[in-house]
Amino acid sequence: MRLLFIGDIVGRAGRNIVLNRLPGLVEQYGIDFVVINGENSAAGFGITEAILQDLIDAGGDAITTGNHVWDQRDALVFCERQPAFLRPVNYPSGVPGKGANLYTARNGANVLVMNAMGRVYMDAMDCPFNAIEKELAACPMGEFADATIVDFHAEATSEKEAMGHFLDGRVSLVVGTHTHVPTSDYRVLPGGTAYMSDAGMCGDYDSVLGMEKEEPVRRFVTKIPSGRFTPALGEPTLCGVAVDTDDASGLAVAVEPLRLGGHLAQHIPSFWEKSSN
Repeated sequence: MRLLFIGDIVGRAGRNIVLNRLPGLVEQYGIDFVVINGENSAAGFGITEAILQDLIDAGGDAITTGNHVWDQRDALVFCERQPAFLRPVNYPSGVPGKGANLYTARNGANVLVMNAMGRVYMDAMDCPFNAIEKELAACPMGEFADATIVDFHAEATSEKEAMGHFLDGRVSLVVGTHTHVPTSDYRVLPGGTAYMSDAGMCGDYDSVLGMEKEEPVRRFVTKIPSGRFTPALGEPTLCGVAVDTDDASGLAVAVEPLRLGGHLAQHIPSFWEKSSN
């Protein structure tokens, strides 16, 4: 099965490149299932139902989030009627929405997607390891799921790596989000799980994490806030990670980053290019 995970969308620039490029990628490379982190897609803070629907219409099958999940307050309402929408699974019990869900891919396979948030340098949350373990026990890969994807929205690389090894051999992909910078440590772990510490963002990299440079730089220099953070609107880059899995086991057989447009070096996964020739 061919999986694509698209990193944090930041504002209009990030939305536009995903909406413009994703349908063609799905068709050209035969992508079976797409997960998108959309938590910064509404002017950099949260996601609206209209944006969520646009991402679904463009080819997104599951839309994950993170610490900005409730920045748009109507998310507390539409999360209950939009099965594609996921908030971190380790929020306290009783919080609206789901942190994990089982979806049907384009090839008819069942894909479990889980969204969890780290606790190192982040808001206090329930244990992400315990929360994911509970969901995985209820829907183990090889029994109910043909592939399993985990979006671990976390600050510390050590916590992300620990999650990768904790789940190695039991899920198809563990990918980090939140830090908005694509890492070069993509690999298949010894047990067969694809891993990447951060998928990167979809947005303008001539920025500070997708935001116009002036205000963040001013705050670092002066320690005085003088305005709001606003998403940069220059040429965007689409960043993500692609995984091919073994149909029998659900484990990864190949993983590489995807980078299109903007200021970063371009990269199309080599196994995509081979299959399209």
